[in-house]
Amino acid sequence: MTVEYIRYRIPAAASARFEADYARAAEQLAVAEQCVDYELSRCEDDAEAYILRIGWTSTADHLAGFRSGEHFPPFLEAIRDYVPHIEEMRHYAPTPVAGRGGSEPTLYDWLGGAAALERLTSAFYTAVLNDELLHPLFEDMDSQHPHFVALWLGEVFGGPESYSAERGDYRHMVSRHLGRQISEQQRRRWVSLLMDAADEVDLPADPSFRAAFASYLEWGTRLAVINSQPGREAYDAPIPKWDWGVMPPYRG
Repeated sequence: MTVEYIRYRIPAAASARFEADYARAAEQLAVAEQCVDYELSRCEDDAEAYILRIGWTSTADHLAGFRSGEHFPPFLEAIRDYVPHIEEMRHYAPTPVAGRGGSEPTLYDWLGGAAALERLTSAFYTAVLNDELLHPLFEDMDSQHPHFVALWLGEVFGGPESYSAERGDYRHMVSRHLGRQISEQQRRRWVSLLMDAADEVDLPADPSFRAAFASYLEWGTRLAVINSQPGREAYDAPIPKWDWGVMPPYRG
């Protein structure tokens, strides 16, 4: 991914028209497959200063893809009058220095932290061992397995990197599913029982949390099914970091 920044200086009298025209131009960004996201910001300290930030899948995709595609002509037509007002137009590569502030709690903090996850996995695996469909998959599980799953979920939901410290990386997680040939019916039962356990131990029931929670369960269990099929091998990947309404970057 690359980030393009375009700095404008727009006379105050033209600001309303500028924003309206860019809203029209943004309709092309919204449907362009090379565009990741975009945002137009106005300076609070200098009302004539604007910055347009556009995330592109790559610099080449922007210059050779978007600019030669069907969406660029109407985009340019909408903002052509403002080209003379550009003060800077450059591409920037993101660095590893990135993170989130403390204004919004992580899913980990919102659900109650490590203690809540330990209660969740304890209740869940008690149900699993009493479930006719799932018992064969877990009858030989380590007594520490619920604890390790609590650590995994904690790290995924924005908590401490305890799973990485105690158990290893994503490859280790994948290795635990190899050869198990998990069925779709078992996957669905797994998700259902975990959602029931969330109710049982009183995890937050607000729609925003439960939507994010369910989103990860669907994503993670579907990968587990894929990784459990014959011929699959362990592979490296970052441990996913789940957030409110956010998921790992899409890869086709």
